[in-house]
Amino acid sequence: MNNICDFYTPDEWKKVLHFSEELETPCQIILSDVIRRNFNELKKSLPYARIFYAVKANPAAEVIRMLNELGSNFDVASVYELRKLLGLGVSPDRISYGNTIKKSEDIKEFYQAGVRIYVSDSEADLRNIAKAAPGSKVFIRLLTEGVLTADWPLSRKFGCQADMIYDLLILAQKLGLEPYGISFHVGSQQRDIPAWQAAIAKVKNLYDALKNDAGITLKAINMGGGFPARYVEKNNPPEVYAAEITRYLHEDFGETLPEIFIEPGRSLVGDSGILVTEVILIARKSRTALERWVYTDAGLFNGMMETMNESIKYPLYTPKKGVLEKVILAGPTCDSVDTMYENFQYELPLNLSIGDRLYWLSTGAYTSSYCAVEFNGFPPMKTYVI
Repeated sequence: MNNICDFYTPDEWKKVLHFSEELETPCQIILSDVIRRNFNELKKSLPYARIFYAVKANPAAEVIRMLNELGSNFDVASVYELRKLLGLGVSPDRISYGNTIKKSEDIKEFYQAGVRIYVSDSEADLRNIAKAAPGSKVFIRLLTEGVLTADWPLSRKFGCQADMIYDLLILAQKLGLEPYGISFHVGSQQRDIPAWQAAIAKVKNLYDALKNDAGITLKAINMGGGFPARYVEKNNPPEVYAAEITRYLHEDFGETLPEIFIEPGRSLVGDSGILVTEVILIARKSRTALERWVYTDAGLFNGMMETMNESIKYPLYTPKKGVLEKVILAGPTCDSVDTMYENFQYELPLNLSIGDRLYWLSTGAYTSSYCAVEFNGFPPMKTYVI
């Protein structure tokens, strides 16, 4: 069980409790001031970087509007996100189509809307971009090493090897596109900062090879996301990440850096969220069982998807006090997969009762956006931005 003061100020927590007091659970409370603070601190730490918010982290309209007003750009993964952003007044010149897997008709819609930045990792997709979005700027995504050190690691689904990047950027130029840069992602909730060092070094080698051998001068690096939120397991503060990554960039590129793009999602909105849940059942599996099963009205299918394989370990708080005992935490659906934590055991008070509230902290990213639509009939949880 975690201490609230490690995550929120007394005024912020009082605001959450007051606002959620009469709300039906489960629900998500987003503290807009936390997002604003995180955005401004990131700009201060990496003043040379263009911030493209990863919309998939939390697509709430209030979050998009606020970040738009703060001057953020946006990393968009689908035509549905594009339509939402345009409807909220986001200018297309502040949008990047970052998904490497896309239909040609969707590329066409992005282009007709005015989007001119695309990311690819395959010849077929690159040819689709050339046909549907002629003359656009393209990044080719690098398949990075070190992703297994992230709490939410990425698979081999995205990116390609360095030699293919070389060939694809040459092809991009031949197809009439502008070979603009190289992108990479070192894994979400990446606590191993040197993962960026290895990726940046590979990018530098490609920059030099393309310039010297093919006469192509790239202009930008998209370093993706990966900056962490504050969960149970500690990580370095954001300014340490920024300082180290800046050092890596200057070591490889000297004083004059290319354009730097970053795509934060979790690090901007993760800490802002509180998932308010209710205990719906407490049980032991035998007369001699040493641990209780605590079932809450939020689980893998309605907000806690990233607890799959116990990858992300959210801070947990209950106002109940007393002797603590290890528990297994599970969700409400009729599916055995809906067990959040069994091996990594949390401790909760013995006097915890059915109907008590549990507060999952730092749940602003990849929670509400991961909710199933109607699994077991449960609706997606509501989000409130305050």
